Amino acid sequence: MDYKEKIRVIEGFPIEGISYKDITTLLKDGESFAYAVDEMAGLIDGQADLIAGPEARGFLFGTALAYKLGVGFIPIRKPGKLPAPTYQHEYELEYGTDALQVHIDAIPKGARVVLCDDLIATGGTLYACAKLIEQAGGEVASIIAFIELTELGGMQKLAGYSAKALVSYPS
Repeated sequence: MDYKEKIRVIEGFPIEGISYKDITTLLKDGESFAYAVDEMAGLIDGQADLIAGPEARGFLFGTALAYKLGVGFIPIRKPGKLPAPTYQHEYELEYGTDALQVHIDAIPKGARVVLCDDLIATGGTLYACAKLIEQAGGEVASIIAFIELTELGGMQKLAGYSAKALVSYPS
């Protein structure tokens, strides 16, 4: 399937100079969305005990992938969004820092966790997610994304992990 036919590209959003890849056009096409989830499942290396994804778009593909595989889903969220005690990982942004959290009891020790997101750009968010999974005692089995923006170097940032994407764009 040519997924690029299903992705709307919006130039200058959210700011000038950005070429935004809008996946809502793929999500509303049930057949294409199901096909994408099936193909993403095929990218996973080995066994998955759990799927994890960062808010918010990681929830879209991640929960569908968890359902497809018959495993649980672990949400990774911004600080203050999870109600129980959490692990937190801070990471660098272009200007400043950000943080992500996961519940302390979310991942059993040694569980093989597949990280799933809609997009790999610089790799910073998924790298922070991987560190959180490891901090919680899990093993990052694979990192799977729907889109990779190749010129931003995210795969290099994730080089210590098995990371794959279905669709690649030069940014």
